[in-house]
Amino acid sequence: MESRVNLSYLFDAAHWDPTLSGGIPQLILSHLGYVALALLIGTVIALPAGLYIGHTGRGSFLAINAGNAGRSLPTLGLLMLMVTLLGLGLTPVLIALSVLVIPPVLTSAYAGMRSLDQRVVDAARGMGMRPWQVLTRVELPMALPVLMSGFRSAALQVVATATVAAAVGLSGLGRLLIDGLAVNDYSRVLAGAIVVAVLAVGLDLLLALVQRWVVSPGLNPSPKGPS
Repeated sequence: MESRVNLSYLFDAAHWDPTLSGGIPQLILSHLGYVALALLIGTVIALPAGLYIGHTGRGSFLAINAGNAGRSLPTLGLLMLMVTLLGLGLTPVLIALSVLVIPPVLTSAYAGMRSLDQRVVDAARGMGMRPWQVLTRVELPMALPVLMSGFRSAALQVVATATVAAAVGLSGLGRLLIDGLAVNDYSRVLAGAIVVAVLAVGLDLLLALVQRWVVSPGLNPSPKGPS
């Protein structure tokens, strides 16, 4: 008996037509659009707060507990709550996904700032740097490795979770999952799962390259040479 689960949908060239409405390329673009907007909104909220808390040491209890609370929120449940309050549309999806971004960015920004060698910071102040110069030229560049790890974690979570947009009638790769289950087309469901996984891995590799480019070589762990 032929298995109901196969890769025929994924390897059907017709589904990769970029001009086809509802084709995989257009679904990927929609999915990435939700991811980019959520990462932007969440980072704009969490990054300044994390840097401030880490720089001043004030509100560390709030940062840690906000991070833990944010991780425990069920995204689908939050999305349904936002739909109930705001109705269908893009706004509830962006709120739910942005909440997913805030905890790892906030905690990594805070942790990165608090992990700095205080002697380096004191030396910068001793050279006459103003507080904003110490923050932007010394503390932030040194905290980038930890900060980027939190951002990469947030990006992976959002890529995987942005499929919930299809649950409220929007586009994205979640359409393959929702529509496939609706008609018992498990080949379409499998195609959606594979594309989401490949997209997550590809985005993480891209962010790893960005991290190597923006982080000072002296802060990146260097490979061990031959003994």
